[in-house]
Amino acid sequence: MLNITPLPAFNDNYIWALQTEQSTGFYVVDPGDAQVVIEYASSKNLTLQGILITHHHHDHTGGISALIQHFGDIPVYGPDSENIKGINRPITTQTQLTLEGIGLEVEIMQVPGHTLGHIAYVIADALFCGDTLFSGGCGRLFEGTAEQMFDSLSRLSQLADDTKVYCTHEYTLANLRFARAVEPNNQQLQQYEQQAIQLREKNVATLPSSIAQEKAINPFLRADCTEIQQNLAVQFQQPIANTLQSFALLRQWKDNF
Repeated sequence: MLNITPLPAFNDNYIWALQTEQSTGFYVVDPGDAQVVIEYASSKNLTLQGILITHHHHDHTGGISALIQHFGDIPVYGPDSENIKGINRPITTQTQLTLEGIGLEVEIMQVPGHTLGHIAYVIADALFCGDTLFSGGCGRLFEGTAEQMFDSLSRLSQLADDTKVYCTHEYTLANLRFARAVEPNNQQLQQYEQQAIQLREKNVATLPSSIAQEKAINPFLRADCTEIQQNLAVQFQQPIANTLQSFALLRQWKDNF
């Protein structure tokens, strides 16, 4: 049994804390802020056993050095290609690993697009996808191409429908406003937005989502949808020839929405 706790950080980040029922320690995913993690450990009388990093952006990595100073020489997993200070368990091409200290089996997925070396972790039925897939959206193309991101998201969408999606930002409401603009007749999207609004009014995280949910409401996983393509054709005054073009135009539209 895996217990997953969101630790809010900065304006809209979540650092995910992972703990098995047998463990007195925990792992965190993308700790941009060390103090949040230290306070959580202290309040729960736990020790940090390791860190998982998805990509190099500072709001995901900024707490690594302080956490190592505080908790000692703990394993820090992350993409070798992104030159992240503090990583001592570099991930290159491996697709599986076992987390030291808690024995959890992890599947590793290469998901370039937001950054070139971005990786995602699948642990049991939980996907930790950093800034690749958001609820109702996807990450900006800071380093990769639309084709890379489209391929990465396509592979994530092939995970089991009940896979829970733990991304690293509370972007859901903003993403759903855009999703409604490009697919206004999607009733599941409308219902999901109302649920998300109610959660945020209570200051509750909209996450995790699920792969099934995202396939039903996320325009970036629905670039082949007729209504979306028709609205893109109107927005950009050009015919939509294929799904990749549809995806690239969606990302362009969202960047300026």
